[in-house]
Amino acid sequence: MATFQRATIAAASIITPPTAVVWMLTGRPGFLPAAAGWCALSAAFELTYLWLLAAAYRRGELSVVYPIARGSAPLLAVVAGLGLLHERLTAVQLAGVGLLLLGILAVAVSQSGGRATLPALLTGVAIASYTAVDRVGVRLSTPWLYGWLLVVLIAVGLPVSTWVAAHLTAARRGLVEQPRASPSLSRAQAILIGVFMWGGYLLVLWALSLAPLSVVAPVRETAVVGVAVWGVWRLRERKSAAVKLSGAAATLAGVALLAL
Repeated sequence: MATFQRATIAAASIITPPTAVVWMLTGRPGFLPAAAGWCALSAAFELTYLWLLAAAYRRGELSVVYPIARGSAPLLAVVAGLGLLHERLTAVQLAGVGLLLLGILAVAVSQSGGRATLPALLTGVAIASYTAVDRVGVRLSTPWLYGWLLVVLIAVGLPVSTWVAAHLTAARRGLVEQPRASPSLSRAQAILIGVFMWGGYLLVLWALSLAPLSVVAPVRETAVVGVAVWGVWRLRERKSAAVKLSGAAATLAGVALLAL
């Protein structure tokens, strides 16, 4: 969470000056109250996502947590697109849903204790929630202005939520396991992580302003196989490696079919 916080504050600091310049040059466009409300709701879901993701990574391996969280998210986003936004799926896309379910199940059963499954699935719920909210909010504004406000709100919300969490933990000290101290993050590392993390999401907002939720949500999760391979290869998470990689590949195939 310390890494998330520093990277997000760095990203907000970097994008604010050019956003101000573009805002001035484009005639100072306004921001509808409805768009600001959706943005605030999205920020709340994003903060929930960050805390759930941290909890999942404390309990499980990267090669397990990432495919479950990122595989379940487009599945839930597609459900939201069908049920709330009245989008439709073809037979091929329905086959993609089936592959997604098989891939997530394969990755989940590769765990010995399964302690990371619930927070990883809840992470997917949070991802799907803020993506669906952004699909509505970004079309009430311009993607770059909506994205700037979102990053700024999260940059403010992270220190606040961290302070609340620290005080809750202090109140329960002795009853719960204390988190280990994280290594310090240099300014260059914070900037690099912030640019990749939030720059990528600004591209997602742009895509949401152009295409349906049921297309954008699956396409953005195409990194599941790469991350699973990284976990098995570089982090030496070798237990049930074949099952993990097969599940991640099935998840990616499902994502690809959903995007057609």
